[in-house]
Order: sequence, then structure tokens, then C-alpha cells
Amino acid sequence: MSETEQHQQQTWTPIHGEPYRSVPYRPQRMPEAESLAHAAELRTRMRERRTVRQFAPDPVPTQVVRDAIACAATAPSGAHQQPWTFALVQDPDIRRRIREAAEHEEQISYDGRLGEEWLAALRPLGTDEVKPHLTDAPALIVVFQQRYWLGEDGTKHKHYYVDESVGIAVGMLLSALHLSGLAALIHTPSPMRFLSQVLGRPENEKAFAVIPVGYPAADCRVPDLVRKSLDQVLVEV
Repeated sequence: MSETEQHQQQTWTPIHGEPYRSVPYRPQRMPEAESLAHAAELRTRMRERRTVRQFAPDPVPTQVVRDAIACAATAPSGAHQQPWTFALVQDPDIRRRIREAAEHEEQISYDGRLGEEWLAALRPLGTDEVKPHLTDAPALIVVFQQRYWLGEDGTKHKHYYVDESVGIAVGMLLSALHLSGLAALIHTPSPMRFLSQVLGRPENEKAFAVIPVGYPAADCRVPDLVRKSLDQVLVEV
């Protein structure tokens, strides 16, 4: 086992206040032709990714979801504090409770809390307050952001760049799920305090998103949307 592999298998503990230490990092450089081929394939596969709201009830391999979460947990984070928790929910009763609470909040939102401008932005997506994906999908990943962590003596220590860190991790999670053959979507009912209550999470965690995971239903349909082209999003100087 290499020194890098041994380091990766160590149990994580907080490094707050510790001196800087380093380990060798010498990955094998990929030949240019191979790099170009991988990049082109990745671009093609990611272009096929769609947000899905109609799920088949078929179970998904739990290990595939665990591996996708493990990929997400490799994301960079502010001060390497890794301020995230991923709750994998497969229990039907808990998914039902999450849906009931989410639809309650969504009903209030669609009845006026969102405002007309927001509702107009959502209209092309065909969404409403009914959220069957929360119970149809065989698994939910509820992502929590840790606003601070507790030392052994109970002292609170602030986490830094939490929104950015968790956002990057969620992006990597969606990519890993898609590249593993699964469909998903980001669901962000507002407010989301009920998720901490239903799942019994500690006070330092705040819900960031609910991600239903599964296979698209046989009759699945998605909005007729066009993504911006590369020249609309890329500036080269």
C-alpha cells in the first residue's frame, strides 16, 4: 500500500489549530490524447443529465448511492472542514413524512409566499406544490450543512465558506449519480427546518437540499429546455 493510500485510510479528526503538514502528491500524468478522449466522453455524458421528477418505484443499488456520496465527500471545502452530512433515507414511512411536511410548505409558497416573479420563473418547469418524487423515488439524500462543530469540551468552532463547500459537494454528488446510471433532482422546500426534526439532526446542522434518487419512470417526461452554449458561458482571455 502506498503512502497516499495509507493516509487516505486514516480516521479523520479535526485539524483546527494544528501546524501545516504535507504529503507527496504525484499522480500519473494522463497522455494528452487520452485526456482529450475522456473529456469529450464526459462532456457527452453530462449533456444527457436531466432533472427528473417522475421516478420508477424500482429499488436502486444502495452501494451505488453510497459510492456517489463518497465521491461528493471528496469535494474541496473551506479550511478543509468538510461541513456536510448526507442522510440517506430509504424508509418509506420517513419519506412519506418528509413529503407531507414539504407539501405543506410548498402549498404556502405557491399560494403567495413566492411572489409572481418567482412563480413566473418556475412556470416553464411545470412544477407545483405536489411532490410525488419524494415518495416515488426509492431513496432520498438529505444534505445538511454544518454551520459549526463542537470540540470535545463543547466549545463551538465556526465553519468557513459553508455554502460554497456544500454547493460544490452537491454538484459532485449529482454528477456521480448520473455517471452511475441514476437520476436525481434538487428539491429545496422553504423553509426546511422540518427535515432536521424528522431526521433528528443536531442543532449545528441546517438542511441544504433534498435529492430524490432512482430510475426515471417509464412514462417520464422532462421540460423542453435548451442549455446555454459554451460560447454563452465561457470567456477566454
